[in-house]
Amino acid sequence: MAKKQFKAESKRLLDLMINSIYTHKEIFLRELISNASDAVDKLAYKALTDDKVGLNRSDFQIVITPDRDSRTLTITDNGIGMTKEELEKNLGTIARSGSFQFKQEMDKGEAAEGVDIIGQFGVGFYSAFMVADAVTVRSRAYGSDEAWEWKSNGADGYTVEPCEKADVGSEVILHIKADTEEEDYGQYLEQYRLQGLVKKYSDYVHTPIRMEMTKSRQKEKPADAPEDYKPEYESYTEVETLNSMVPLWQRPKSQVTREEYNQFYKEKFGDWEDPLAVIHIAAEGQMEYKALLFIPAHAPFDYYSKDYEKGLQLYSSGVLIMDKCPDVVPDYFSFVKGIVDSPDLPLNISRETLQHTRALRIIASTVEKKVKAELMKLQKEEKETYLKFWKAFSRQLKYGAVSDYGAHKDLLQDLLLFPSSAGEELTALAGYQERMKEDQQSIFYLSAESLDKAKGLPQGERVLDRGYEILYFTDEVDEFVAQTLGAYGEKPFKDAGAADALPESEEEKAENEKKAEANKPVLDFVKEALGDKVFDVRLSKALKSAPVCMTAEGGVSLEMEKYFQRMEAGEGAIKAQRVLELNADSPVYGALAQAVGQDPEKAKKYAELLYDQALIIAGLPVEDTGKYTELVCSLMV
Repeated sequence: MAKKQFKAESKRLLDLMINSIYTHKEIFLRELISNASDAVDKLAYKALTDDKVGLNRSDFQIVITPDRDSRTLTITDNGIGMTKEELEKNLGTIARSGSFQFKQEMDKGEAAEGVDIIGQFGVGFYSAFMVADAVTVRSRAYGSDEAWEWKSNGADGYTVEPCEKADVGSEVILHIKADTEEEDYGQYLEQYRLQGLVKKYSDYVHTPIRMEMTKSRQKEKPADAPEDYKPEYESYTEVETLNSMVPLWQRPKSQVTREEYNQFYKEKFGDWEDPLAVIHIAAEGQMEYKALLFIPAHAPFDYYSKDYEKGLQLYSSGVLIMDKCPDVVPDYFSFVKGIVDSPDLPLNISRETLQHTRALRIIASTVEKKVKAELMKLQKEEKETYLKFWKAFSRQLKYGAVSDYGAHKDLLQDLLLFPSSAGEELTALAGYQERMKEDQQSIFYLSAESLDKAKGLPQGERVLDRGYEILYFTDEVDEFVAQTLGAYGEKPFKDAGAADALPESEEEKAENEKKAEANKPVLDFVKEALGDKVFDVRLSKALKSAPVCMTAEGGVSLEMEKYFQRMEAGEGAIKAQRVLELNADSPVYGALAQAVGQDPEKAKKYAELLYDQALIIAGLPVEDTGKYTELVCSLMV
């Protein structure tokens, strides 16, 4: 029979199919199985109104048959099949989709519930030429006594001629290319490789996908076996259904147990620990989709590295489209694992990515809201579970609050927890707010490298004496979070050691100004003695019993300085404007003031000693430890 030629533009498209459109060659099996599933769905739909079909849903199947000797891979279905004319139209015209036409016709009438048509572009079939140098399709259409065979070696054209086929349906026979140094095409004839591809891409196609598997088993021990008998094994073949068909997320939430969710999560995402929470979404409206989300109990080993890839698995009608779609989950919830499945995704021609992002924005918005709601529920109802989550992912939420110039702070602020002077338990900002005194104007905090150091900072004494609670910031990002939030419930964040931390009455203000003026000679002396080590020296309004502390002026705190020092390795890092604060009511200050008037050299040593002590209290390095030791020893003589 004379070979028919593809049209010129079809030749060019076929070349694109083989070399450009698909990212991974293994996609071909997904495409051919999807086509077979569509053919089955068409006949199943017809069976709803045509008793002559004689098949129930359970009778349909897709069979994969690899043959390494002949180097062929066959995908067979008992779906609706194709006539000669349909073979010519659907396979002789690239980018013409019979499935898409069927879907349009079905949409005009009353669509059958549960019928999902996957193919839309009419190009998936030609992905077979990425791994095959020849493709044969034998098909017999439902209601026809004739069968037809379509053959092609690629862009040079195709033939269509009669053939023998006993049953309705189609079989696609791929002659797999010879292996090269760059490509191992023979892998697509290996049963476990094929099994893996079905599991990866087509596990939830609702038609059974079957293949004869070669397995091994131990032979029965003979009755007269000697004592040193060694077990013998034999190979046998067994037809196995490779796909699970009905995905967990398609079942009603009320019909799925927590054990089933946990088992699915651990098998699907390779975790050894049950998830902390499960979120099952069934959405209708602007677009239809289902999602199954999991909040892990621990962070992956590479979570805080540049190698970590966020994203949810994306399915279209049960067929895997993307293994990790980053656009449906925000960075601050990047720990979430799960899947999204929708028949309404606007796929591109390769069905590996999406054409535009509107659908993703709709899904991402729901995912964001559902995850936030689930975390808030854990925080309020399952505190221990939430604390476990917080231990694993607190840093991600904090950085999420400060990222993008605080664009997400309102969403994330209620999820944040901090140590507090109110007790041993971490507290949310809402809890702090509930415990605030009536006259309290600010949310107070102190920053240090550890909880013990934060609790030991002397500049929090007066705030605590007023009965006010203090949050302890011990992560390097905490102060950035406070600056980004600015306030919570209209109450601003305030460093408990700041000069204006506590409001002053007019009398207190006048008294403090008077005291500062009276002590100006001492303060000026200390500032001159320390030179450019400090931005200023002043009397402290925060200290009660301790003689000295170090604070900062301006927007960069001492803890921020430490952070920038680590980030810049100490070279050219941003530094805080250091302020040495002295307690005029302490005996140490009295000794300093006396020395200023009587022994300026000793007073200078006192100033340097107090400066170094303030650095130690603040967790900052003493600039010269040898000189500091000599200074202490000289004052002891």
